[in-house]
Amino acid sequence: MNSTSPEHVRPLNDHLHIHFDRSWYDELEARVQRNGPWDDWTMYQLALEAEESGLIRSFDDLLCLSHIPQLKPLPHQIDTAKKVLYDMRGRAILADEVGLGKTIEAGLIIKEYLIRGLVRKVLILVPASLVLQWVRELNQKFGIPAVAQKKEYMWAQYDIVVASMDTAKREPHRDIVLNQEYDMLIVDEAHKLKNKKTTNYKFVLELRKKYCLLLTATPVQNDLGELYNLITLLKPGQLGGQGQFAANFVVDKRMPKNEDKLQQELSKVMIRNRRGDGNLQFTKRIVRNVPLTLSPEEQALYDGVCDFVRGRYEDAKGDIGSMLSLVTLQREVCSSRDAVFVTLVNLFKKTAEDSPLRPKIWELVELIRSIKANTKAEKTLELIESLDGKAIIFTEYRASQEYLLNFLKERNITAVPYRGGMNRGKKDWMMDLFRNRARVMVATEAGGEGINLQFCNNIVNFDLPWNPMRVEQRIGRVHRLGQTENVHIFNLSTVGTIEEHILSLLHEKINMFELVIGGLDTILERFEKKTSLESSLFKMWAEAKSDDDMRRQLDRLGESFRDIRDEVEHERAERAPIGAILNAVGQTIQPEAEVRP
Repeated sequence: MNSTSPEHVRPLNDHLHIHFDRSWYDELEARVQRNGPWDDWTMYQLALEAEESGLIRSFDDLLCLSHIPQLKPLPHQIDTAKKVLYDMRGRAILADEVGLGKTIEAGLIIKEYLIRGLVRKVLILVPASLVLQWVRELNQKFGIPAVAQKKEYMWAQYDIVVASMDTAKREPHRDIVLNQEYDMLIVDEAHKLKNKKTTNYKFVLELRKKYCLLLTATPVQNDLGELYNLITLLKPGQLGGQGQFAANFVVDKRMPKNEDKLQQELSKVMIRNRRGDGNLQFTKRIVRNVPLTLSPEEQALYDGVCDFVRGRYEDAKGDIGSMLSLVTLQREVCSSRDAVFVTLVNLFKKTAEDSPLRPKIWELVELIRSIKANTKAEKTLELIESLDGKAIIFTEYRASQEYLLNFLKERNITAVPYRGGMNRGKKDWMMDLFRNRARVMVATEAGGEGINLQFCNNIVNFDLPWNPMRVEQRIGRVHRLGQTENVHIFNLSTVGTIEEHILSLLHEKINMFELVIGGLDTILERFEKKTSLESSLFKMWAEAKSDDDMRRQLDRLGESFRDIRDEVEHERAERAPIGAILNAVGQTIQPEAEVRP
């Protein structure tokens, strides 16, 4: 402190002096003698409040917590923000398992850096379907003035911009973005950057950024090179050159060595919170399988489509387009007459007029005309009327979605659609309607990606995907942090159809509903090295000589899944592969789950 006269200097020792500033004293004494003028009391209170708001009582405190009264972050989220701020200097991979709140952690970090004056200009790159969700969460939960990029001028005019990667890397946006200097860059779904040869990787590498957060639940699956690429993008040189990294830490692309040292290096740049242990409680996941018997007319259509598909199966081998059409047809007939109708009509139009297939196709179309009811829709209505709270119905097909929306509307149940073809604004509008007004949302597969539906606790799988990961993605939209109710999952399946076999595979053979997320994707990826699960299932069904033969083949498929699961668990336990190393990086959080048949 400064002094205006020598008598205000007090020596502590020969080298250190403390100076007291008393320049204010004479002015105060004069005002006391004159009884003023005094400043406005309200202005004084505001000035005092402003000074106190900037007061840092402890270096370890997060200042942002007092600025977000509408949000109460969980302990692991606060710890993550502190670690990024104090230990990682603003460059980190947030690798929490699905549903633990990586977006909240990122919001805390942005808010803290903004308050401290360390960050002004921020770029957030996310999948297109999540742009508005990010903007809404940053605005509403953190009071951060983020905007969704819509016009070219917005890159420069606004300080905090949320955009899709595809938009940002495309001209004329690319040059504008690369010419900016960002205080902070955030990339959601950052595992899509794992290949350094892709345009996404090269684009992010070129961006000028001081701080950087990469968000992904799966930073690496089967190749340590992917992990090296991500960390090099974040902190070049952290793991040395690629040759040095391979020599120090890699036995083969999936098997690390010097695990303790690698974990130590990862902990400097990565935070991974897990569901496995800890004090955080998740609500229960309650699964109910609902078998249905088709009406005679629906069964006749199903049998007719099956005969048509099997009859065309041998001829379609080797023709990828024809095979895909047959798979689609077989899956659609399990969903609704409306879904299969569209495909049959298109197939009829494409078939030559003199082809013997045309009468067969038209016969199936006529069968559809005879069906006056929808067994699945009626059961769905019955379920919805018996449930408390909101429900989301998932279907794979747009035609089934349209049918359900009309079916529910005719019965005075307010339902809104959600599908991939909608633009950002309409998706956001549908979400708001579902949250505040509608009782039901009918979603196609786009509803299984990215959106958060913690305010809903009932899921009806109107038709089941043949890929178990897509089922898990659907459930993950509802069963996640912030969900306060037990989540009820209803799987509709028609007896005597391939759908019954699919449900048997998912529920009994794979035990999909009991697997921890993170394990299922690894098992599936290893299974699909040679062929996709969906292709395998279709081939089994098409070539099966009877239902018993189909069941035997499914049993063998289930055994192969169990073998892969045992193999993965053995690697984790005995050889500390990639997953174990990642899991050793962070703390673990214990869910509560329940599965009922």
